[in-house]
Amino acid sequence: MTEPDKTRHKIIAAAKSRIAHYGYTKTTMAELAQDCDMSPGNLYRYFSGKLDIAEAICRQSSAETAEELTKVAARPGRTAAQRFHDFLFEDLRTTFQRLENSLKLVEMAHIVATERPGFYQEGLCNERKVLRLILEMGNASGEFRVADTEFVAEMIQSATMKFSYPQLFTRLPLDRLERELQGVYEILIAGLRAGIHASDPAPELAPPGMRAQQRETA
Repeated sequence: MTEPDKTRHKIIAAAKSRIAHYGYTKTTMAELAQDCDMSPGNLYRYFSGKLDIAEAICRQSSAETAEELTKVAARPGRTAAQRFHDFLFEDLRTTFQRLENSLKLVEMAHIVATERPGFYQEGLCNERKVLRLILEMGNASGEFRVADTEFVAEMIQSATMKFSYPQLFTRLPLDRLERELQGVYEILIAGLRAGIHASDPAPELAPPGMRAQQRETA
């Protein structure tokens, strides 16, 4: 690791500690510079503003989560269904435990997601790659019947978003969230095994004009 990288990591660690204690809005660049034993001018050499530091904190957390989920997908001796279950519950527990006692970091994550939606989508994409890998494993083993793994991975992610970022959506305790997620998992795994994978809207869910068009072409 180069010296600039070491300094960036030092700044990120100091900022995470201060923001977790005082909150994002009450943290200033001058205070962060003081925590890092550097001048504000020197701090701006590494980050152009407080939002960039907050994004770096979130990016680090997102990378750690993606790495942990990749290890889940690679666990030996597990069926695709078990890997899918592990993926969903590991994602929930990791994020929940990381943020449960750091509500000010949750506030910061809200701000970053709002101000930097591109970063937020990048994190979702990284997790979706792991989910797609599990679906492909299930296809290869004959457990799943998924024609379009990219589409289905995206839809599963949309359906389970509450459990990937629990504190952003609810204040339910972990046991309640796990109970809900188990129910969602059972519905999803039944669909994956049955081969429910169509990417076109079902006729009863499609807009009226589309329904008429579907009837005409049927």
